[in-house]
Amino acid sequence: MKSTITSVLFVFLFVGAATAQHFNIGVKGGLNAYTTSNEDISKVEPKLGLHLGLIGHAHLGGQLAFQPELVFSMQGSKYTAGGTDVNLNLNYINIPLIVQYMYDNGFRLQAGPQIGILASAKTKINSTVLDVKDDFETIDFGIGVGMSYVNPATDFGFDIRYNHGLSNITKDASNSFNRGIQLGVFYLIDHN
Repeated sequence: MKSTITSVLFVFLFVGAATAQHFNIGVKGGLNAYTTSNEDISKVEPKLGLHLGLIGHAHLGGQLAFQPELVFSMQGSKYTAGGTDVNLNLNYINIPLIVQYMYDNGFRLQAGPQIGILASAKTKINSTVLDVKDDFETIDFGIGVGMSYVNPATDFGFDIRYNHGLSNITKDASNSFNRGIQLGVFYLIDHN
């Protein structure tokens, strides 16, 4: 049910943005460095991964813009539990709803909420891979802040964003939160 509500919300926002002046669509991709902060694990290392998806960009007037995204994101973390190295691989479909303040020189400051839908969850311990999706919540709520730059002459740009998970992603008693940095490039079709 939550996935259906989230999908309907995203379509509603995307269609609403499409009716705005100067609406563009594009693609983005890049690198992730994510961890799952957990109060029960003292040493958690970042998990490197990729993100790839679609973006919309609508000028709202003045210096403001709205940028909804639909992004596949490889997340997770590495940690040691009981002397054993564990690789946690979490794959999400993230829906950031970003508001941007655009400077005249192409730079943009950005922030907004993000909804994540868990696509898969697996742990790798030595050479054994286990499906642990049932141990994790289906929906993850967070907030992202960052900056981007777009070159109007080429319609290419880059962005860097920090995503801070606000909801516990595990179903057990411990509290775990997604935290990560994304560095990416994007292309906006016919950017104005």
